[in-house]
Amino acid sequence: MSFSMPIAMSSLAVQRSVTNKLFGLQRWQPVRFRSNALVTLDTDDDVARFSLKDPSAKSQAQTKGMKMPKRQKMSRKAKLNELKWYRLKAKKKLKSPNPEVRIRYKLEKAKRKEEWLIEKLRKYEIPKAPGPEHDPEILTEEERFYLKRTGEKKKNYVPVGRRGVFGGVVLNMHLHWKKHETVKVVCKPCRPGQVHEYAEELARLSKGAVIDIKPNNIIIFYRGKNYVQPEVMSPPDTLSKQKALEKYRFEQSLEHTSQYIEKLEEELEEYQKHVALYKKHEQTTTANSMNSN
Repeated sequence: MSFSMPIAMSSLAVQRSVTNKLFGLQRWQPVRFRSNALVTLDTDDDVARFSLKDPSAKSQAQTKGMKMPKRQKMSRKAKLNELKWYRLKAKKKLKSPNPEVRIRYKLEKAKRKEEWLIEKLRKYEIPKAPGPEHDPEILTEEERFYLKRTGEKKKNYVPVGRRGVFGGVVLNMHLHWKKHETVKVVCKPCRPGQVHEYAEELARLSKGAVIDIKPNNIIIFYRGKNYVQPEVMSPPDTLSKQKALEKYRFEQSLEHTSQYIEKLEEELEEYQKHVALYKKHEQTTTANSMNSN
């Protein structure tokens, strides 16, 4: 009798330790609520082995192979209703009696448009093609003066309009250089300082030399002493005529949008200052009335 109690107690302790190891149980947790794992007995090679299997793992493995159902497409009516809801929301903000709400709505809309335009303009950025560096010819003062006078007298010219510098401009320059040493590039319309940017870009693309830049936005180019007409007269790292026009339109829109954003920000600042002054005036009036009473 004295030996049976310790043996029974030890067997219970072993049973508890086994269940704790198998199921990760605590003392305060009942066994039936603690895990949904299955205990299996494997008797391979005349050796008994207990193993735990999670039934949820099987279901997860099955779901991995299965394709998830596609999201249902919205009907045309649902899309129209959603658009109507957004338009109504925007209309409420535009017709809000609070000026700050109206200004903030316009400002957010303009900033979204600005981000969209910047993303659009990134598509028109063409990396410069690696090639031999252009070494401009060194001309004496007499040669430069002679070429300047001849360039002014001759009537051949290449226009650079709103599209800016693109492949067609360089092509026309090479076509003029077939018969003439110099060519005039007329930049209209042209912002202040932009003519110098055009001169650098055209000198890089055409491998010509800039002789003079006139105040009326006219650049005189010289083809060079050892000029050889290239096989591809329109450089590959330039935009086409259509894309250059699209880029110009996006640039114009971006410029106007940025100006509009600045204007709205100024209006918002003025309104906030006005509100602050009004509140300050109200506080002073209430304080004076309290003092008088």
